[in-house]
Amino acid sequence: MTSATIVAALTIVALSGTATVLTGSPSRQAVALGGFGIVLTVLFVVLQAPDVALSQLAVGTAVVPLMVLLAIRKARNIR
Repeated sequence: MTSATIVAALTIVALSGTATVLTGSPSRQAVALGGFGIVLTVLFVVLQAPDVALSQLAVGTAVVPLMVLLAIRKARNIR
C-alpha cells in the first residue's frame, strides 16, 4: 500500500476514536465503539495484517460492544 493510503486510514482511525470518546450516552458510545472497530479493521487490512483484521472484526466490532450494551442494560435494571 502507498503511504498516502496508510496516512488516510490512520487519520480516519484518529477521528473515529475521538468521536467515540466524545459521545455522551453510554449506549451510543457502545455503538460508536462498534464503528470504531470496523475502522480499525480497515486499518489492519491496509497494513496487510489480515489475521489481526479478522480478530478485530470479530471481537472489536461485535463482541465488545454487545457486552458493553448488556452491562448497561443490567446496570439500568438494578437501579
